[in-house]
Amino acid sequence: MNEMKAKQPLWTKEFITLMVSNLFLFLTLQMMLTTLPAYAKETFMASPLQVSLITSLFAFSAIASRFVSSRALEKGKLRLLLYVGLLISLAATLGYYWASGIVFLLLMRILFGIGFGMTSTSFPTMASDVIPIKRLGEGMGYFGLSTTLAMSIGPMIGLTLLQGGGFTPLVIITVIINVLIFPLAYILTSRAPARRIPERPVTEPVHLEDKPRSSFNSKLILPSVLNFLMSITYGGLLSFMALYGAEAHLRNPQYFFLFNAIAIILVRPFSGRIYDRYGHKALVVPAAALMVSGLLLLTFASSTGTMLLSALCYGLGFGAIQPSIQTWMIQEVHPLQRGMANGMFFNSLDFGVAIGSIVLGSIAKSTSYAIMYRYSALALALLILIYILAHIIGKSRSKARTRLEETKSAAAGS
Repeated sequence: MNEMKAKQPLWTKEFITLMVSNLFLFLTLQMMLTTLPAYAKETFMASPLQVSLITSLFAFSAIASRFVSSRALEKGKLRLLLYVGLLISLAATLGYYWASGIVFLLLMRILFGIGFGMTSTSFPTMASDVIPIKRLGEGMGYFGLSTTLAMSIGPMIGLTLLQGGGFTPLVIITVIINVLIFPLAYILTSRAPARRIPERPVTEPVHLEDKPRSSFNSKLILPSVLNFLMSITYGGLLSFMALYGAEAHLRNPQYFFLFNAIAIILVRPFSGRIYDRYGHKALVVPAAALMVSGLLLLTFASSTGTMLLSALCYGLGFGAIQPSIQTWMIQEVHPLQRGMANGMFFNSLDFGVAIGSIVLGSIAKSTSYAIMYRYSALALALLILIYILAHIIGKSRSKARTRLEETKSAAAGS
């Protein structure tokens, strides 16, 4: 029986359909996340603070929505959550076109955040249900690639549509992608009439004492803080890259996200192998340093070539550090807490994007976008500092525990 389970395939129709659905979902987010700030500034003369609210209000509403969604999933309301979330997201996307002012646009961002938070909670849960138990880590890693790719190519597609055809074609294409998710969701829910509760291997019987006593795990605090700091810089790129391109007279700023995506795809297989062999200790600091170099290069970019080089540096770092932090968080918790770990990962990501948009938008208002990106690099410097200090403290505590155990052993022996 164990042998049969070990041979269960990962790349099933359900898993592939889920990856495509998740890719489409995050494309609808990323295509608008980068373009709406530029559209709002040009159409409604939005201030830097109002521009930052376009991103931050969405992120805060998505975070709040995920807390409610988690409870709904526990009650078996996956289908309802999925379809309601998709309908709300579609309605908000259509609302962008009818927005006659910045206030209505911001209301649509809140509405979209609610729908996106519901749907983005549903798909990972469904993925964890269809992935074979013994291949859960591998399967969730591949599933997360759909999110990473959307975060990289979505902004490029959105900016290209906005610059090439205007806001109306952008909304139409985004609505079409959103609509395409509905039949995929129907295929998934019709094949799974009820949510499967993942079982543990027969070699790992469930004992009462094995179950987590709390719905919170303190081991997730450090990686969540690091993910938050990293996301601050990404929020600055999503919200202000198009505006910085105009300020610095850079042609086709959307290509930044294309080369960022290329770097992520290139580094992902290598970083995964490094993580499996050496853990997050071999990746976090070098990856963060690469992201710092990418941001600093961007602030001095006076040509497309320099901009693309900065995108490659940033993408290599981002592509290595993001899955490392997510895998780290999943490995720190009990199997029954994986949903909570993923929730904290995405919430710290969205919270960082939201805070980054607000704080960096305020900096840009009083300085420039180039200076703003230099300040954003400080978040990564703080990430490196916190990680190193945590590693030193952890090592000291480990040595202290070892000395204490040796002392107790010596006392017992005497």
